[in-house]
Amino acid sequence: MRTMAYLVPVLLLAACSQPAPPSEPAADAPPPMTGATPAEAAASTTPDAVAAPQAAAEHAKDAAATPADAANPAAPAAADDARARIETLLGDAAQYEKVFTAFKTAVVGGDRAAVVEEVRFPLNISGGRKITGPGEFQRNYEKIITPAVIKAVSAQDFGTVFVNQQGVMIGDGQVWLTGECLDKACTRTEVKVGTIQ
Repeated sequence: MRTMAYLVPVLLLAACSQPAPPSEPAADAPPPMTGATPAEAAASTTPDAVAAPQAAAEHAKDAAATPADAANPAAPAAADDARARIETLLGDAAQYEKVFTAFKTAVVGGDRAAVVEEVRFPLNISGGRKITGPGEFQRNYEKIITPAVIKAVSAQDFGTVFVNQQGVMIGDGQVWLTGECLDKACTRTEVKVGTIQ
């Protein structure tokens, strides 16, 4: 009985005790992992509205880690790095650069016909919708090529594009350039704009 007299208060005290709050993470601690892992994101083969924000976040992290600056002597190396990443992951970097330059020139210049020439149909647009052909694209041009898209495209330099297995991303995912195999062995590809959101 005496043991019970000592044990009951100890058990009550233990039951009422609050655990210590978790310590705050260090200021330089990485954020907790959420969503898909980088490997899972890289495994995806088509850019979409779900994958684009994650790729944009990866791009922002890369850009913050290695800022590109025109006055920086390493800036040409960054362009070479983007080309090297494209060559490694996607193939012909010159073809991606050609489409990037033509699309940027057309968008900034407001040349609708030239913009259409650089687009692959069906075109993925925001909201998971698709534009099936040039006529539909022209009718919805202002809804597709929004001021945000124009701003992202005009501000993007080819040397600082984000590259993964999905393609080449412009801005924070507003535009994706993707390659499509033209033969079974995929020895010939065609690069076009596949997503605008």
